[in-house]
Parts: sequence; C-alpha cells; structure tokens
Amino acid sequence: MAFHGALHSLRSLSRAPRYPLSYLVHSPISSSLFSTHDEHRIKNQSTLDESFVLDQLSNLLPICRSNSSTATLFEPSNSDKQIEIRAVDGFLLPDEKLRGVFLQKLRGTAAIEHALDNGGVDLSVDVVAQVVNRGGLGAEAMLVFFNWAIRKPTIAKNIETYHIILKALGRRKFFTYMMQILHHMRAQGISPNLETISIVMDSFVRAQHVSKAIQMFRNLEEIGLECDTESLNLLLQCLCQRSHVGAANSFLNSVKGKIQFNGNTYNIIIGGWSRHGRVSEIERILEAMVADGFSADSSTFSFILEGLGRAGHIDDAVEIFDSMKGKGCMPDTRVYNAMISNFISVRNFDECVRYYKGMSSNSCNPNIDTYTKLIAAFLKARKVADALEMFDEMLGQGLVPTTGTITFFIEPLCSYGPPYAAMMIYKKARKVGCRISLSAYKLLLMRLSRFGKCGMLLNIWEDMQECGYASDKEVYDYVINGLCNIGHLENAVLVMEESLQKGFCPSRLVYSKLNNKLLASNKVERAYKLFLKIKHARRYDNAQRFWRSKGWHF
Repeated sequence: MAFHGALHSLRSLSRAPRYPLSYLVHSPISSSLFSTHDEHRIKNQSTLDESFVLDQLSNLLPICRSNSSTATLFEPSNSDKQIEIRAVDGFLLPDEKLRGVFLQKLRGTAAIEHALDNGGVDLSVDVVAQVVNRGGLGAEAMLVFFNWAIRKPTIAKNIETYHIILKALGRRKFFTYMMQILHHMRAQGISPNLETISIVMDSFVRAQHVSKAIQMFRNLEEIGLECDTESLNLLLQCLCQRSHVGAANSFLNSVKGKIQFNGNTYNIIIGGWSRHGRVSEIERILEAMVADGFSADSSTFSFILEGLGRAGHIDDAVEIFDSMKGKGCMPDTRVYNAMISNFISVRNFDECVRYYKGMSSNSCNPNIDTYTKLIAAFLKARKVADALEMFDEMLGQGLVPTTGTITFFIEPLCSYGPPYAAMMIYKKARKVGCRISLSAYKLLLMRLSRFGKCGMLLNIWEDMQECGYASDKEVYDYVINGLCNIGHLENAVLVMEESLQKGFCPSRLVYSKLNNKLLASNKVERAYKLFLKIKHARRYDNAQRFWRSKGWHF
C-alpha cells in the first residue's frame, strides 16, 4: 500500500507540465481547433492540407488571408480573437513567442517590430539570448530582433549584450553581419575589448577561416585595439584550441621581432603541440623560448609531460618530472595531473595512485580535475569500489563536483551492472548540495526501470520534480516500463493516462508491452479503453508533427 501512496503523491506532484496541454484542451481555442467538423476533415484526408492548417492559424494570429475561401468559416469576432490570441500564447515560452513573430512572414521592419511590441513578453537579457541562440532565425531576422531589443529600457546597452549577438551570428557563420555589429558597436560609443576580439576570431577559426582570423588581428587598429602581446596570445590560443597549431606556429615566426613575446606566448604553442604528441616541435619551441630569455615554468612542464605521454614516452616524462626540483621548479597540481593522465593512458593505476598520494606529501592539494581524471578512469576500468572511495575523498576535501561532472560519473555506471553504485553517487552528490542534471535523472530512471526497482524509481522521479524538472515522454516511458516489469499494471495504466493528458504519446514498444500484459491478465476492457485513448493521442501527435514540419512549433 505504501507503493500506491507514493505513486498517488507523485502523480499529484507532476500535474504542472512545462507545456500544459490540458490548458489548451480547456481553452477557447479548443472549440475551433478540435471541433467535430475539423476532426471529420482530418479523418477524410490521407494527408493534412497545408491550407487548412494555415487557415486555422490565421484565426489564432493576426495574419490576413484575404484570398482564402476557408478563412471566413472559422472567423471569430474581434473580442473572441483577442482572447484566443492570448490563450494560444499561454503555453509558449517567451522566446518562442518572439520567434513566432518571424514565422508570420510580415513585410517590413515596422510591421515586425509592431508585432514584437504586442507579444506581451517581459524582455530580459536571458530572453534575448534564448531567441537568437535557439530556433532557426536567419541573419536578417536576428539583426531586426536585436536592434528592436537593444532599444528597450530593460536591456542594458553595454558590451556584454553585444557579445550575445556576436556569438550567435558567429556560431551560424553569418560573418558579414557579425562584422556589421562589430562596427555598429563603435558607432554607438561602445569600445570592443579583448573578449570581443576573442569571440570574433574564434568564430572564424571554428569555421576553418584561419586567414580571416589572422586578417582580423592585423586590422585591430581599425576598431580601436592594438596588435600587442595580449591580442597575439588570444589569436594563438584560438588557433591552438581548434587544432590549427601549424598555422599558429607559422604566424608566430612571421611576427617575431615585430611584436613582443612573453612566456605565455611560447606556452600556448607548446600546449598546442603537446595535444598532438609532437615531441620534436615541443623541443624546438622550448629552445626558442630559452633563447629569448624565458625560463620554463610549471605550465611549460605540464605541457611537456602531457606531450610526452601522448607520444608514449612515459619513461622520459618520469625523468623530466624527477628533474624539476633540481631545475628550480617545484611541481604543482597541473604537473601532477599530467603525470596521472599519462599513467591512466597506459592503465597503470598503481602509479596513478602513487602520484596522487605524492601530491599531499609535497603540500600540493588535488583539485577537481585530479579527482575527475581518477574517478573516470576507475569507472572505465570497472573498478567501481575504487571510484566510490575516490569520490568520498573528493567530497571530504570540500570539493563539490559540477552538474556535468556528476552526469559524467553516472553515465558509465548506468551502462553495466546493477544501479546501486550510481545511486550512491547520486545520493552523496545530493547530500552536498550538487544539482543533478535532467540527463542524469533519465539515466537513473532508465536503469532502475530495467531492473524493476520501482520504489527507488518513484523516489528519483519525485526528486526530479522537486528540482524543477518537468516529466517528458522519456520519463513516462521509463516509469511505465518499470511498473510493467513488476506487474503493477493498474498503476502503469494510470501513469500512461496522465502522460496522455499532458500531451506525451508513449512509445509503441512501451504501449505494446503494457497492452500485452493487460490482455494476458484478462483485462480486455481496460486494454480496449486504453487503446481508444492511445488512438486519439496518436492522431493529435501526427497532426502536431505536421504543423511542426511546416514551421509552426506548438
């Protein structure tokens, strides 16, 4: 009975979906969208007519379709239309409402801005970022929206706001418009800084336009910046991070004597070659660094050790590590992490642990990166007990892992063996206040469902909703599957009906499994009623897919 009580409480907690379909069903729109007449038209068509869907949308949005013969069939009064427009906006997110304006294909900037003003959205910097980063807006649409947004009093007209649109344009390779925004900033009295230049140059390098990134560096004076050591290091960092180390090295040689270098300049190039295990190139840059009057520091040694490890020269790495103290450079956490990574690559866990313990004896504290490397290596080798012990030591040091790190630990544990180890990681992370990602929750639900651990599954489901995550189709599938595995068919049917009420049509595999178990238990009437609900839900789901294929995202 405790199980039924837990299920009842969970169902009451999960009645607030992110996109409440029940709101749509009971709203004034439902009478026009899903009337008997409309269902009859949909049933009699092998495929949905595009003009029919557009006619329906013209009743919801202020779109004029004067030449349409069907538009007048569902034309409401002005007051009813305004009520319906407000209602249809009720289940759309703010960024979806604003992007929906551009789906109307309005003519002219004034018409678009007027529609944006009437969107009823509380504009903020976060909403602006969501509009330009999500969806599929074109470059011109992004600029029209940004120019409209930047004039609003709630949006700060500063360099951080301009960085949002620069990143969005660069990510989509709209480089011409990105440069327009860059020059527009100066016209508005906003001077670009090093972060601005890093965004622009990294956008070029990510798109394999290395020459444009270099040309951008050469023309920095046009936008009020200097070609100095800091800007040079930014360019080299962008090139090396995107595996263009050869281009970075060549450019470094071409500007030698024209721009002053520092130790970090050489370290960036050494770090780039170390990622590829190019020992000969590392030695050449190191010689140039020493000849230029710079001494190797701990960052330099960490890159050298990483490069030697990737090249398979573990013995050379150990020799250099042992000689660091004699050269006046004490190993720090990064150096120890490099040695730990080297021995992880050859699966020598005893040496990994030895270097880990050597950190404490040398007054060098491990960091999150140290523990992440070790725990991930233990999990990959299926040394679960060692991984859990290391996880406890990390928490004992007061180091709280990030959300992504916890997901990184849980993922391999949910791919083999029982879910107990993953649950231990989850519980200990929750105890220290770490936020768990939705992906991690789904992994746990999937694993618990497969093993039929429904008590733990329901507890995880409740925790997930308490953390603010809404249940989606995958979550409901896992819960229903877990209930089916232990024979709680009535509860599985209740959860499936709740899923249907929220607009989530279960997968055919999960429904087939539940239906077969109901029939095998002689619950034919229950199975038939569920079949009718599934049939209706799939019809709506197909219609929704059609709308989305045409660009309207309900």
